[in-house]
Amino acid sequence: MQLPTDTDARTWAVRLAIALVVVPFVVFAVPQVVGADHSYVVQSDSMTPTFAAGDVVVVDGRSPSTVEAGDVITYTAPGASVVGGGGANRITHRVVEVVERDGGRFFRTKGDANEEADGELVPASNLVGVVTFSIPYIGWVIAFGQTRLGTLLLVVAPLALLALTELWTVAGGLGLTGEDDDGTAGDGEAP
Repeated sequence: MQLPTDTDARTWAVRLAIALVVVPFVVFAVPQVVGADHSYVVQSDSMTPTFAAGDVVVVDGRSPSTVEAGDVITYTAPGASVVGGGGANRITHRVVEVVERDGGRFFRTKGDANEEADGELVPASNLVGVVTFSIPYIGWVIAFGQTRLGTLLLVVAPLALLALTELWTVAGGLGLTGEDDDGTAGDGEAP
């Protein structure tokens, strides 16, 4: 049996670190990998300490009939258009009461950090889903990535570095880098 070398341990440590950094962003971009339907960046601190601005909530679509008091739900703001994409009119608050009225189901909601319940009842038809878990802080990186500078630093710069390393590899294969095949500087003399 061969014991792992320091290089093997470092390789695994790097792989683990990359996974710990990449996986939360994959979950945000494709929440279906964890069995959820949606993900949103939290925009305010109305739900602290449960989650704060800059956190990401992962939301599982559910039937309104299964929602109970105590569940944290994401919904389209009453009066906002339910049709269309985007999360601009999405609110995530805790259900403090389920109300059956006029043959319909409604939710009274409240942010954990708020003193009072929200002013309007939320119709069941506005329900997006129930929050299954949150990922702290990555929403700040996502929001930064949507700015011009963020796109430059998080997308363009890594692509440019990748292109440069590929060019360096091709140049090395053609013997244009001044290095021998073993990666050392050549002296130009034959052995």
